[in-house]
Amino acid sequence: MTFPRDIVPPPVSLSEAFWYWLKLGFISFGGPAGQIAMMHTELVERRRWISEQRFLHALNYCMLLPGPEATQLAVYIGWLMHRTRGGIIAGVLFVLPSLLLLMLLSWIYLTYGTLPLVAGILYGIKPAVVAIVLAAAWRIGTRALRNPAMIAIAVAAFLAIAVASLPFPAIVLAAAVIGLVGGRVRPRLFQPGGAAPSSNASYGLAIIDDATPTPAHARFAPRHLLKVALVGGALGAAVWLLLASRYGFAHTLAQMGWFFTKAAMLTFGGAYAVLPYVYQGGVEQYQWLTATQMIDGLALGETTPGPLIMIVAFVGFVGAWTHALFGHDSLLLAGIAGASVAAFFTFLPSFIFIVAGGPLVESTRGNVRMTAPLTAISAAVVGVVVSLALFFGQHVFVTGGRIDWPAAAISAAACIALFRFKVGTIKLIAACALAGLMLSY
Repeated sequence: MTFPRDIVPPPVSLSEAFWYWLKLGFISFGGPAGQIAMMHTELVERRRWISEQRFLHALNYCMLLPGPEATQLAVYIGWLMHRTRGGIIAGVLFVLPSLLLLMLLSWIYLTYGTLPLVAGILYGIKPAVVAIVLAAAWRIGTRALRNPAMIAIAVAAFLAIAVASLPFPAIVLAAAVIGLVGGRVRPRLFQPGGAAPSSNASYGLAIIDDATPTPAHARFAPRHLLKVALVGGALGAAVWLLLASRYGFAHTLAQMGWFFTKAAMLTFGGAYAVLPYVYQGGVEQYQWLTATQMIDGLALGETTPGPLIMIVAFVGFVGAWTHALFGHDSLLLAGIAGASVAAFFTFLPSFIFIVAGGPLVESTRGNVRMTAPLTAISAAVVGVVVSLALFFGQHVFVTGGRIDWPAAAISAAACIALFRFKVGTIKLIAACALAGLMLSY
């Protein structure tokens, strides 16, 4: 139902939110940039659950954290609307379909070998992903790059990561310092959205609007932060100790728990930034899978919705399967256990960061000196997302030193569909996958 722009939509029930987050979990293709764009379109523009300024404020915080930013944004919005249980529901439903689908694909992969059908589908999907990332960069950029200072930060971030190959954490830190200084020297330039007009002028009043008072559960209290951090840390430690005491500290499941906890703390910049670390640990250090299997897992991960970092579930599944943790008669059970352990320890820190730190972030809303670093980080992320599209393009459009013209044509058509005709992501991916299959046979 559509409400007039000058009327606040009615409150959203937890049941209604449940079905939305479940739906998003099944359709969230296109990586973090595409997923964030989907949430903005649905929650800010159409349903008006949250205003754009508060959406961007939450997004800036999630960009600053290690971990999958789109998942964390879903947890943040769910938490802001329906307390801790809302955040948990949003986060779990956002990643659960991806986990289950990747378990199924991992089982098919290990049972039946290579998947030529998937290869053909991927041939069409990969060019579409390049277009999706570019479109998302454009959407985020039009909101974040509202003045020359923000544009300069985005360009500098692009050159830093694409040309100088600087690590993403260094870029985030530099942007934060620029924002901290700029927020004191030129505060107008570092207001959320670059001092742009209120989102109400574009989309109408929202349930959680710019002027909506902070809910009681979202008000900062040091005791709450300490409580959540202790409970979350204790939960992770208890599960790991249960695995270690049941199977041994050197057992594969215990090793996975500790390894993926460390990986979760290093995922600044999204999944692609942490893939080298996962590759080194999973292939070289622990030998849970081969290099070829790792590449195949990344390809399978591209075909599923949800966060790309869910490739850790493939690593856990294959590692537990190949090591026959529960015997050769229980390979599937071992794979499910490995994937579940990998996913649990990878995503647990994200829930803790949001539920514990969300009230602190809400307390900084409206304080330009506090929000300026996050605004600068948001601008830097635009440049990083563009560099990601360039990275994809180099690997998708160039094969064996030659330009893959059919792939380039698919991507060009996808860009036209997204920019000119505003085609939905699911329809776009399905059409490009069909084109890939037709060109592969």
